[in-house]
Amino acid sequence: MACNASNNGEAVNLMSNVTSGNAPDRRWLILGVIGLAQLMVVLDLTVMNIALPSAQRALGFTIADRQWVVTAYTLAFGSLLLVGGRLADLLGRKVTFLTGLAGFAGVSAVGGASVSFAMLITARACQGAFAALLVPSALSLLTTTFTEPKDRARAFGIYGAIAGAGGAIGLLLGGALTQYLSWRWTLYVNLIFAGVAFTGGALLLKRQPSPVKPRLDVPGALLVSSAVFCLVYGFSNAATHSWHTPSTYGFLAAGVVLFAVFALWQGRAAHPLLPPRVVLDRNRGGAYASMLIGTAGLFGIFLFLTYYLQQTLGYSPLITGVAFLPMSVGLIVAANLSTITLMPRFGPKPLVAFGMLSASGGTAWLAQLGSDTGYAAGVLGPIVLAGVGMGMIIAPAINTGTFGVAPQDAGVASATVTVGQMLGGSVGTALLNTIFTGAVAAYIAAHLAAARLIGRQALTGLALAHGYDTAFWWIAGIFAVGAVVGGVLLRRGPLGQKRTPSPAPGGVTTAQQAEAGRERAR
Repeated sequence: MACNASNNGEAVNLMSNVTSGNAPDRRWLILGVIGLAQLMVVLDLTVMNIALPSAQRALGFTIADRQWVVTAYTLAFGSLLLVGGRLADLLGRKVTFLTGLAGFAGVSAVGGASVSFAMLITARACQGAFAALLVPSALSLLTTTFTEPKDRARAFGIYGAIAGAGGAIGLLLGGALTQYLSWRWTLYVNLIFAGVAFTGGALLLKRQPSPVKPRLDVPGALLVSSAVFCLVYGFSNAATHSWHTPSTYGFLAAGVVLFAVFALWQGRAAHPLLPPRVVLDRNRGGAYASMLIGTAGLFGIFLFLTYYLQQTLGYSPLITGVAFLPMSVGLIVAANLSTITLMPRFGPKPLVAFGMLSASGGTAWLAQLGSDTGYAAGVLGPIVLAGVGMGMIIAPAINTGTFGVAPQDAGVASATVTVGQMLGGSVGTALLNTIFTGAVAAYIAAHLAAARLIGRQALTGLALAHGYDTAFWWIAGIFAVGAVVGGVLLRRGPLGQKRTPSPAPGGVTTAQQAEAGRERAR
């Protein structure tokens, strides 16, 4: 009878929660906490960009050293992502999420108080390390919190919008903080974001202990961290040095070799860091490739459009950030439309392909910019079109890349999506910046005689416009390749249909586990 009374009491409590709406409200509050944490991390990819000249004057470092303020963050972030994802799976997502937030806030405070270049770089690298722990935890919490397809679509639409638009918002916030307060506040502001997210996470999140005994693939962790480090370093080095220097091609070659060894090891390891079942699924593999290609183009747009608006049109840092807002609006609207309305009907394949083509059209339009083309005439329309395209790429790719994985693989699948984003940003920035500088130098060399007629400054303006147009044509080509890749790799139809279930440990397929999760949610 005591057992029956207990069961009846639990039933009454459950019905009370359902009828009062507390359960759904809690999930959406959790989404708010996760979204705030994700926004903080994505902001830090770009928020320091506009503040760099001020930081350089304050700390006295050289122009050659300036890139390391950004690169130190991306190097540590990208190198440790898969390790952070596996730790989230093994140690529990609430623990790693809160640890990542607390650590990120602490080193942000240290960075804001920097009195030397070395102190700032160390703080930025530590930010990247804690971000590598935080981001996979956040995305895997989202994956395990929202299992009902309709709610999952809404949640991933919001998350994808934050992931895509956060870079542009970072430019706006960085410009405002630098112009009205100080460059140090581009780091101090993280204490506000992290404090709110930590409080919400501590109160709302439930501990999710690992279903398996914690074991970390140490050889795999060392191999993949070294591989990503070498690739990101090599491409970053190419942005400021020649592709022909040993510090560029040597690190790139080492990264490729280490990745190959890592892939071979994962097929033999007893407890692989990145189980092959995660990446060999055709939809997930297509999502990871689409994320890499899409963000390569997106970061290229951010880079050259920032240059164009400030150097050619003479915009202030704050106005430059405001100028990107229409792109963010287009991305946010498309991200939610694609995941809430279109994904359940058509699946990711047509959405990603259309998004790539839309972004390609937008950047081809940007390739028509001249040395005196105004914002309304030559920039506004293209960035809205490109933003809509990116919304159709990023949110569906994140959703697809984490769909149907075993619960114990949610963290590492989430990390793999972000690895694609980080590598795409690094590769795109380095490759396209090299193409841009080469095009500018070639134009000036071919038109030196014109300098006597029109003046050196006018020739430089024409050369820069030629460089922007060349870079944007390349970005358009990258997006076009992405349309082909997404169209070939991604399956037809909505997620969960016409799939070959991938086995999870214990003989239960990931599709069966996803269905069980939906039943529990009901």
